[in-house]
Amino acid sequence: MDILTSFGNGLLVVLEPHNLMYCFIGVFLGTFIGVLPGTGVVAGVAVPEAANNSATQTAFIPTLTLGVPGSPPMAIVIGALMIYGITPGPRLLVDQPDMFWGLVASFLVGNIMLLILNVPLIGMWVRLLQIPYKYMYPTIIVLICMGVYSLNNNVFDIWLTLVIGAVGYIMRLFRFEPAPLLLGFVLGPMMEEQLRRTMLLSR
Repeated sequence: MDILTSFGNGLLVVLEPHNLMYCFIGVFLGTFIGVLPGTGVVAGVAVPEAANNSATQTAFIPTLTLGVPGSPPMAIVIGALMIYGITPGPRLLVDQPDMFWGLVASFLVGNIMLLILNVPLIGMWVRLLQIPYKYMYPTIIVLICMGVYSLNNNVFDIWLTLVIGAVGYIMRLFRFEPAPLLLGFVLGPMMEEQLRRTMLLSR
């Protein structure tokens, strides 16, 4: 109940007239700046792209240290770690330091490999993006089904994947964001476990 009260109070603050005015100012400025044509300055492209790429790796900080995904892709990472019996959180650095620091080192190696591979192969990546979707989607679906089946050698997993994909497609049609649902699947069991532990300690 306290959470709903805090949410309602925060919503009322946002809906205050002077705060709404700032929202409209931001929308107007963003729209105006967005329609301006670019001048081709390299720094104008390099700076935001570098910031975007750095944010991807720093999202691992709350993911690994607190067990809270810093972005929707990190929710997938947490799910993958849990499949292998690895629970992200404060104990990860103590219980599995080799895995943690190995992951950190892989960031450096990965960036170097991306630089080596992307610069000479950029033409191939551009041509790859020109493949029609009607050829690319069936290939992706087949690879996904092969990967899912290889985990447990169970056909039911393939049907489950197709059903989840259909649900995601319906959500996309109705403009529902799949990220909150994914976060709920990942954080739900953790929240339930901590709630049960808190209730036991309070008795």
